[in-house]
Amino acid sequence: MSDTSGGSPLPGYPVPPATMTDLYELTMAAGYWKLGRTTERAIFTLSFRQAPFGGGFTVAAGLEGVVAFIERFRFSADELAHLEGLRGSDDKPLFEPAFLAYLADLRLGVDVDAVPEGTVVFPHEPLVRVTGSLLEAQLLETALLNLVNFPTLAATKAAHVTLAAGGAPVLEFGLRRAQGPDGGLTASRSAYLGGCFATSNVLAGRLFDIPVRGTHAHSWVLSFASEQEAFDAWADVMPGNAVMLVDTYDSVEGVANAIDTGKRMRERGHRLAGIRLDSGDLAYLSNRAREMLDADGFEETQIIASNDLDPETIESLQAQGARIDVWGVGTKLVTCYDQPALGGVYKLTAIQDGEGWRTPVKVSSDTAKITVPGRLGVRRFYDADGTARADMIWDELNELDGSRVIVDPADSHHRMTVDAAWAHKEVLVPVFRGGERVYTLPALAEARDHARHELGTLHPGILRQLRPHWYPAGLEWSLHRRRESLIEAALEAEATAVA
Repeated sequence: MSDTSGGSPLPGYPVPPATMTDLYELTMAAGYWKLGRTTERAIFTLSFRQAPFGGGFTVAAGLEGVVAFIERFRFSADELAHLEGLRGSDDKPLFEPAFLAYLADLRLGVDVDAVPEGTVVFPHEPLVRVTGSLLEAQLLETALLNLVNFPTLAATKAAHVTLAAGGAPVLEFGLRRAQGPDGGLTASRSAYLGGCFATSNVLAGRLFDIPVRGTHAHSWVLSFASEQEAFDAWADVMPGNAVMLVDTYDSVEGVANAIDTGKRMRERGHRLAGIRLDSGDLAYLSNRAREMLDADGFEETQIIASNDLDPETIESLQAQGARIDVWGVGTKLVTCYDQPALGGVYKLTAIQDGEGWRTPVKVSSDTAKITVPGRLGVRRFYDADGTARADMIWDELNELDGSRVIVDPADSHHRMTVDAAWAHKEVLVPVFRGGERVYTLPALAEARDHARHELGTLHPGILRQLRPHWYPAGLEWSLHRRRESLIEAALEAEATAVA
């Protein structure tokens, strides 16, 4: 992680200011301050309720942005001046001057534990756990969700795309369709983490050290009197980047013209690196193009395909025997087209009670929305072959009962017993202690390798796009029982209050 001149961004995107938050975080903080609760300890847990895109796994991302935000968390003079001018419904200042003075001096002293980027994760598991004063931990809610939700979503989408490609390289090139410059940068970084081999986004390439790829557009061809002239000119000006877009007019004729240009290049000691198909019947056209290229000795020329591709389309083309060497995926990757939000949540799961902790639970008629109380950790179990077999969500505030039973938080009838012979590791790692970072962020390429390794530990049935197999990720038995007791107590208290 390194700074650039100007002081604001980490590699990739600007570090958001402290007021990148929802107003209610600040009004609650003002309330805690007013009530003298600034030193009261609390634990908040960031998780999600359902794996995105109908898949069986999720790839965690965004921790680098979280680290940067916490390290640089300060309320600037300009931000405080803006807060000073806010008015309530009575047209009086919303915040007291003494509270704003408190914010001016505020430095975060939180403990943070998190899942390393590239780790596969599952519903209800903590991705980030914050322990600190109630006020400080509350102030982090909106920003942390913003910094984790979309990167995790995009990294997961990229993983689905690259898995569908079956080992063939995937090029991400969706910047022009992304949700703004910051969305484009985040998507490019996350796509690379999730498995893409390169991006067309030059700024992302510079900031994140991602390989960049790209050649020419239809406008290049249209600017010449003929397609053949356009290809020959491109070979002259970019002999080391000779990928021809062949579908401006007729794709088969375009392949023939690219071959003619390739023959001239070969005579001059250069090579036709590839052709790109961007429309039409990609299964038929890729096979026809492969036949034509091979017949003229261009076996090494790659066929690149694009055109609103997504995992389902890629899998279909693979099943049809398409001869495609590289997949170019843009809009449906960077916008997470079929699911625009992860739906992550940040919930209070424990609060200081004298010398101990109280573990409240939010109750809902929607079972998936009932929170899991405690200082939550995740223990992942592996069989002798190194295959990940189950995750146990457990409460570090209480001892495990030794039963090895885990229970699905969303369906208590869905449970399994963890084999006593399986090895295990803790998934969360310490990131901050007392506001000081204790974790060394890996390079993006390392996180990408970690994601590839993590996906390789899962059973293939969990990785498939259509009706994936369920990966057991559940509450440790005694945690499940405590949660059930807390739910019953909360319902009884509410019934008594109503009566």
